[in-house]
Amino acid sequence: MDARFLGIAELVEVPSVAVVVDVMRAFTVAAWAFAQGAEEIVLAGSLDEALTLKARHPDWLALKDGPPAPGFDIVNSPGLLRSIDLSGRTVVQKTTAGTVGALAVKEASLVLCAGFVVAEATARLLRTRECDGVTFVVTGEDGHAEEDLACAQYIAGRADGAGTDAAEFLRRAEESRAAAELTEGVRQGVHPDDVALCLELDRFPFAMVATLEDSLMVLRPCAVPSLTVEASI
Repeated sequence: MDARFLGIAELVEVPSVAVVVDVMRAFTVAAWAFAQGAEEIVLAGSLDEALTLKARHPDWLALKDGPPAPGFDIVNSPGLLRSIDLSGRTVVQKTTAGTVGALAVKEASLVLCAGFVVAEATARLLRTRECDGVTFVVTGEDGHAEEDLACAQYIAGRADGAGTDAAEFLRRAEESRAAAELTEGVRQGVHPDDVALCLELDRFPFAMVATLEDSLMVLRPCAVPSLTVEASI
């Protein structure tokens, strides 16, 4: 598999297949939302768009980075989200990096959103689809976020069928700037368990596929054939 690792600003053409990686915390949160029963996640381009969508659909829940804010129901924290029942709900998500990266490749033929919690399922889906060329979008820190790059490289290795050991990739993520900021409370809207939850390898047995539907980018879980890892929720 020909893998490229690019930051959002480096995306000068539409890739055929894109894996958008945001470990801390957008797509870890997205995976937890599905595990808590969410039916779909609409990826918003701005906070105003998220609130507008919620106003049009009062039963939808709006989610953002940082501290709680008027109009938003959830913050971007897996530790805080894991106690919320989202059964059958639609969540509108707007984050600083992850949702921006997904929207940047919305015209790709296949868009996957990933973190360590769905790494193996994502790699298996790439193998199932026999993807020869894959662009991994490293969303954090203008493409330099160590946790996102480590996760992307790990998924790429697994997609190639290599017996890639996760330990070194998880170590890099654990020692990343984002992990330090979450641990030290530099970021707002944080739970003490967030870093640990973001580093739970293969917690969930599904991949996450984003598709354009009536001009909206909608993320849904996707069951992967032959994946026997079971979620323990």
